[in-house]
Amino acid sequence: MTGKRITKIVLTGGPCAGKTTGMSWIQNTFEKMGYAVIFMQEPATELKSAGITPARCSSMMAYQLFQMKLQLEKEEVYTRAAKDIAEASEKRAGNNGDHENHENLQRTQRPGKKVLIVCDRGFFDNRAYMTSEEFSEALQILGVSEEEKLRSYDAVFHLETTAKNAKVFYGTATNAIRDETPEQAAALDDRVIAAWNRHPNYRIIENLNGFEDKMRHLVAEIASVLGEPKPYEARRRFLVHYPDIDMLDALPGCYREEIEQVYLHAPQNEEIRLRRRSSGEDCVYYITTTKITEGHRCLESEGRLTEREYKQFLGNADSGMKPIHKTRWCLTFYDHYYELDLYPFWQDRAVLEVLLGDEEEEFRIPDFLQVIREVTKDREYDVASLARQQSRPALPSGE
Repeated sequence: MTGKRITKIVLTGGPCAGKTTGMSWIQNTFEKMGYAVIFMQEPATELKSAGITPARCSSMMAYQLFQMKLQLEKEEVYTRAAKDIAEASEKRAGNNGDHENHENLQRTQRPGKKVLIVCDRGFFDNRAYMTSEEFSEALQILGVSEEEKLRSYDAVFHLETTAKNAKVFYGTATNAIRDETPEQAAALDDRVIAAWNRHPNYRIIENLNGFEDKMRHLVAEIASVLGEPKPYEARRRFLVHYPDIDMLDALPGCYREEIEQVYLHAPQNEEIRLRRRSSGEDCVYYITTTKITEGHRCLESEGRLTEREYKQFLGNADSGMKPIHKTRWCLTFYDHYYELDLYPFWQDRAVLEVLLGDEEEEFRIPDFLQVIREVTKDREYDVASLARQQSRPALPSGE
């Protein structure tokens, strides 16, 4: 590991490249590795949503200066907040830390000791909309050194627009302010690459083997920069006997979160689900859309929601699929990460999932859990299946 307490990266790219879903993958992956992940919203979206647009300003140069100034001020605030989060976490760990050890259990870090700042686009994205002379003038007006600003980002990750090599997936529906044609999107993608290509740690994530592989490539590249192991790529699930809750509570490094999953009405060949994860007072919300395309290929996109947006979407819940509530226990055991899901409608069993580098990787089930059988490929135990069964009188029969 690098040992760096605060890391700041940029997620950039052309239009319709997958940044929104990428941010969800980043949060889901790196919070499990012990990071507090904080996201800085793209200044362009913030300004345009507020009614501050290039057309309303005196010139494109004036608009870009507003955007660049907002970028600088937000980055300063977020960096200060990241330092405060890291320091507060260290103090809590010092006050509450104990040195208990379980013979076979390794401690799982709670998010917060390391902070990952993810900038939705960065300062040099503005360069793609300016001439070299205009950008140099802007640097002078803002009193910013190009080299110093480049070094302020630890790494930059460019997601290639789907207008290149994946045109069938290009669209404007996921962003209300996007109006580029595929040809314009590809040209803008090239300009963004040119704007950032002087950064010493600039990586392009291309459209090669499907969207899910693109997201895996992204998190693997970020993990490499952070000095972390390559993220997990396979999961195996097991039905286990109901565990001893008091024992789980007592295990060092084993922490609990509450999850609510709700399925919405969706068009044919699509699945739309909401998810709320809470741990203590912290609560995060997601919406995930899965589409089945030609050849039964799945295309999944995921985005974060505010609490208000989450509640609004609940109005479109599918009455044929009951909301699923579960308590998840997260722990590491012999260098593997496990998630143990307990459902309120089962008093005799639970579902254990282990995350692996590949399906053939060897691992050990925690010795305090008793396996009934493996259910990795048993769709009866998918959350969507359980949601349908909950809307009916019967559930999977006892083992």
